Amino acid sequence: MRGAARGRGLRRGPVVLAALLASLALVAGCSGAGALGAEEGVETVTVAIVSNPQMEDAISLSPQFEAENPGIRLRFVSLSENEARAKITASVATGGGEFDIVMISNYETPQWAQNGWLTNLQPYIDATPGYDAADFIPTVRDSLSYQGSMYSVPFYGESSFLMYRKDLFQQAGIQMPAQPTWPQVAEFAARLDQGEGQRRGICLRGKPGWGEVMAPLDTVINTFGGRWFDPEWRAQLTSPEVRQAVQFYVDLVRQHGQPGASQSGFSECATQFGQGQVAMWYDATSAAGTVEDPAESTVAGQIGYAPAPVVATPASGWLYSWSLAIPETSPRKDAAWKFMSWMTNKQYIERAGQEVGWTSVPPGSRQSTYTIPQYQQVSGAYGPLILQGLQRANPQQPTVQPVPYQGVQFVRIPEFQDLGTRVSQQVSAAIAGQITVDEALEQSQNYAETVGESYQR
Repeated sequence: MRGAARGRGLRRGPVVLAALLASLALVAGCSGAGALGAEEGVETVTVAIVSNPQMEDAISLSPQFEAENPGIRLRFVSLSENEARAKITASVATGGGEFDIVMISNYETPQWAQNGWLTNLQPYIDATPGYDAADFIPTVRDSLSYQGSMYSVPFYGESSFLMYRKDLFQQAGIQMPAQPTWPQVAEFAARLDQGEGQRRGICLRGKPGWGEVMAPLDTVINTFGGRWFDPEWRAQLTSPEVRQAVQFYVDLVRQHGQPGASQSGFSECATQFGQGQVAMWYDATSAAGTVEDPAESTVAGQIGYAPAPVVATPASGWLYSWSLAIPETSPRKDAAWKFMSWMTNKQYIERAGQEVGWTSVPPGSRQSTYTIPQYQQVSGAYGPLILQGLQRANPQQPTVQPVPYQGVQFVRIPEFQDLGTRVSQQVSAAIAGQITVDEALEQSQNYAETVGESYQR
């Protein structure tokens, strides 16, 4: 989810600071975490982590780290994605000191590094034999860096792609192009849609949230030629390109999408697709491990994969990474790095593959993952597309016309957490049929103008 824009686009806004202060109550219950363990000479490292499947796997494997490092104990605070963002942001921004390691993304990392909130990891990386930061996928590594140094290290990375039922396409006589366009996807969805109460043509996120509906929708806006702001920070959400993109997305999901689309996020679409209730799903490449798991998916082995659909750009997949960072306030930086480097090195990927399963290894962080024979065998249908999507993502120039910000599926400015969420609520209301797309975008334009004016000054 990045230039000349770096200096201007990484300053804090009053809206975000107010939100951070207002959310302090969320972390009050964590005070005192990470203190020295009861056992003398043992450090307790407190890790705030997002409760996604790959992270849960890491927690299950962590006793091995403790056995190898008897002077360190780990305490995990596992949170849902939205809760993690709120608690971690509030704690780190205010120097709360509740956490020694935080799971953040390429949205926060450069901004927080510039603000002085994160520990520069480059000296640790350079002093750790065999860690091999050069093995990280370059676009992912660059997105987690500030002024040439890494301030967080990737646990996994993801782009976006189109998943589809090969069996249904074959039955309908449809051939998926090597690079589909959005109009083609809409045509396929119409042909494969069996109607209300039956299998639908496609699943698309509609749930409010800057990391929910706005993630796929932003890639659609980009490839239709739309943008959030022009180079002078004038809001562009009522431009013809943005209107066309959002109208297309809303029409597609309303006409041929899943029931309850306005409240469907990643998890809901994963269930819909995995249970055979939709024919296509456009979303994060990290979904492959779930939909190809026979224990969770009834359509495993029947899925085809295609690059993110396009219109006016050569590629449109997003760029996102869940990564680990050390808040500058942590007094246990050395111990924290020991665990972080254990969880993000090549050996961990091998360990996860052997003990959890090769479909469950954290993808999209290291290039060497894609040379492991066992992983190649299970990910042959989608692994190369994940790597290609991450390599082709262009956060510096995500759309057709110039922009003053970085980011593919987000705008990397502090205000975007609030702005993106507000706009997402308008879009979700349009998907629910409560307002029109024009009404949604008119209100969204007002929100964006307020943010843009602060940068013009």
